[in-house]
Amino acid sequence: MIKRSNEMTDNVKVNMRGGDGEVSIREILLKGEYKGNARLVGTITLEPGCSIGAHIHEDEEEIFYIIKGTATYNDNGETVILNEGDSCLCLGGQEHSIANRMTEGSVQLFAVILTY
Repeated sequence: MIKRSNEMTDNVKVNMRGGDGEVSIREILLKGEYKGNARLVGTITLEPGCSIGAHIHEDEEEIFYIIKGTATYNDNGETVILNEGDSCLCLGGQEHSIANRMTEGSVQLFAVILTY
């Protein structure tokens, strides 16, 4: 299967999970286009000052891989900085959030939410 960029779905969410500003999500693959158990396969873009608020994943886990930029990540209450090439995993029952606290430049990440 080949899927061209112009065939992908783009969404903008305002104050996602109680976060700040707008979050741009590009769904690279939609549920039904693959056989695995995933709720999201896509990229997320955070402009300066924007974030996804703290939330807990139940019966699913989320993987982030930082493609571009520097992100501030809440890993179960511990704040860490993620740079290009870094990844993180939020397992079921754990809490996380992510933000672009830089004054310039966007954060772009690849995100996969696996369900079970």
